[in-house]
Amino acid sequence: MLRKVIIVLAASAIAMSATACKTVRGAGGDIQSVANAGSRATH
Repeated sequence: MLRKVIIVLAASAIAMSATACKTVRGAGGDIQSVANAGSRATH
């Protein structure tokens, strides 16, 4: 029983960390997009 709980918790942690990584990567892409638009506007 304890082994199953540990496996479920580990799988949940992996899933959450993968989701967080995609979110941070998306935010980085948004920031880069804004920077590129600002650069184009000033030239």
